[in-house]
Amino acid sequence: MTTHDADPGWFAGLDPEDLDSGVDAIRDGSATEPREWPQEAVEDGAIGDKSTYYDWLHEATVAASERAVAERERASDQQLIHAIRALDDCERVTNELTERVAEWAGTHDCDATVDTEYVQELAEREPEDALESHIVTFASRVAALDDQATELRAFIERWTPDVAPNLSALAGSELAARLIALAGGLGDLAKKPSGTVQVLGAEDALFAHLRGGATSPKHGVIYLHEAVRGTSPEHRGSAARALAGKLSIAARVDHYSGERKPELDDELAERIERIRARDES
Repeated sequence: MTTHDADPGWFAGLDPEDLDSGVDAIRDGSATEPREWPQEAVEDGAIGDKSTYYDWLHEATVAASERAVAERERASDQQLIHAIRALDDCERVTNELTERVAEWAGTHDCDATVDTEYVQELAEREPEDALESHIVTFASRVAALDDQATELRAFIERWTPDVAPNLSALAGSELAARLIALAGGLGDLAKKPSGTVQVLGAEDALFAHLRGGATSPKHGVIYLHEAVRGTSPEHRGSAARALAGKLSIAARVDHYSGERKPELDDELAERIERIRARDES
């Protein structure tokens, strides 16, 4: 490889026993064109033969992939995805168990109701007998799960603006987190066209439409946004398109620069105002 000093192989100067250096070279290195790297590695004295080169390359590339996956999982947007999914799980299970608490407690308390306030109140009671003790203990577990959901929502409210400041400002922290989760990450969301962002969360309806059995959905999870929900049904599609367009831009700014752009807020507000003005004309 003496004729390629300006573009050395990833193995140049490395000890085959030093896996970390090999991983770094593979992740950070590049070449302008493909060459006979196994042969060059042997000629360079980096490795004894081609078979050993492939073993070394396999070990280093697998380790590099594992490191990349681990780094992605620890990324801020991925932590946000875990948090919003955990919140949904907590709320779903809490709702189911709240009904169970009310049914069970109703055998002892004629005032039992199906709501988390009752569960919280029941969890703090002093049981009068062994059976009621089980009911109260069960209620305390459900109440703790409800408390966990509250803590997760507060975490999402704090964390999302740091991960996606513009998206959070336009959509609100929870909706922004849901969009990121539905897309698979902030980078994935930033790469999606606004039309896709508009129907995130409405995949079943979209596929039904594509099969020819339903109308095209006007919106997905962005319906939770006041700009869509608060617009008359006649113009809701226009509001959803306007919102999705700005959310797409916000996601790209957040992913590629992270710079806060307040003008996006003003542009969205102005656009929604014009759409709603159609009802008055």
